[in-house]
Amino acid sequence: MTALTTFYLSQLLGLKVFSENNRFLGIIRDLLILNEPENPFLKEPFRPRIMAVETGTKAEPVYYDFRFFEVVRDNREYRVICNKQQRLDEDSIESYLPLCESIIDQQIVDLNGRKLVRVYDIRLVSLKGGTFVVAVDVGMEGRLRRLGIAKAAKSIYSLFGRQLPSKFILWDDVDTLDASNFNLRLDKPLTKLQTLHPSDLADIIEELGRNSRKTLFSNLDEEHAADVLEEMEPKTQVDLIESLPVEKAADVLEKMPADEAADILEQLNDDRAEMLLREMDAETSEEVRELLEYSDRLVGSIMNTDFISFHENETAAQALQVIRETKPEAQTLYSLFLVSYNGKLIGTLSLRDLIVADPKIMLGDIMKKNPVSVKDTDKLSSLAEIVSKYNLLALPVINDKEMLEGMVVVDDILFDLLNEKKTI
Repeated sequence: MTALTTFYLSQLLGLKVFSENNRFLGIIRDLLILNEPENPFLKEPFRPRIMAVETGTKAEPVYYDFRFFEVVRDNREYRVICNKQQRLDEDSIESYLPLCESIIDQQIVDLNGRKLVRVYDIRLVSLKGGTFVVAVDVGMEGRLRRLGIAKAAKSIYSLFGRQLPSKFILWDDVDTLDASNFNLRLDKPLTKLQTLHPSDLADIIEELGRNSRKTLFSNLDEEHAADVLEEMEPKTQVDLIESLPVEKAADVLEKMPADEAADILEQLNDDRAEMLLREMDAETSEEVRELLEYSDRLVGSIMNTDFISFHENETAAQALQVIRETKPEAQTLYSLFLVSYNGKLIGTLSLRDLIVADPKIMLGDIMKKNPVSVKDTDKLSSLAEIVSKYNLLALPVINDKEMLEGMVVVDDILFDLLNEKKTI
């Protein structure tokens, strides 16, 4: 009989537990962990400790302190021995997380792979200080082990000189998502999830079930939620905005470019859209309302009203200082604009031109005069040809009086064409 140091949750579930004097105590139904560092000041990788074992029935569970349990292997069979019967009441295990019930067969985020995977098994290790979770098994081997045919499958694979595919994810690189039934605190997982690129997180959220999707998205802060929402498909955008309270939804829309917010509101029913517009701050709401007035066949419907403009008698140093202070989105810097004091477009400037220029030089001396532009009432079908012909990343949009109204960026033009979001 050999005490095991490494084993899997699936190898313990359903096993009979015996006391030290060989008295039957019950059958293992689950193991429970403390899913937070016992010493938060240690910077070592987090490995949750097994705190309790669940036996009994689903209707009448019985819990024991796992510190007094030992897993052994006897003649190729696993045995679990309880050296001391320390019962735990339900109050004492309230903060513990049941592994089988909450992790097995659930969707998780592989932070390194930036994708959703399903957990088939959990790897455990027994050390001097206790038994700990070290990784989750999301590979084929874990799936077959659950079915009890992993050994047979390995033998078949070996006949062809191959190994059974296996994949483990360390606990530190895992975030559990399907936590709706277990009242898990989402603040800790979100700390990790928010390190992902908004596009990756958007893909993950879109793959989730509807309830998990809403739970995760609603726990993002407004700024991050806005970035993630921009990367999603229109149908998902609408579904998530409708699932949020009006106040939270309005805060998220305020953080988005006005044209993106207008696209979402355009797909909502009129009453919901009006409620959100009233909840948004007055300036942003007015910008969005103006965009909503444009036909979806016109340039104004995809125009971004967030742009940076300067006057020709300002210096390069002054312009750079404004950019540092405002910290605009990347798209806003595709092109910088110069306007007269009555708001008419008179020139454009690239960020490169600004950076390499003498700090004291006037912007009017380095601007490109007579810039290519489009009117807000021009048809969308004209945009692709213009940006292609002049190799532009952004186009200024003017009104009938040649006053600068906004800009359209190549990203939005391509999105519109490729996804047929609007009828051109």
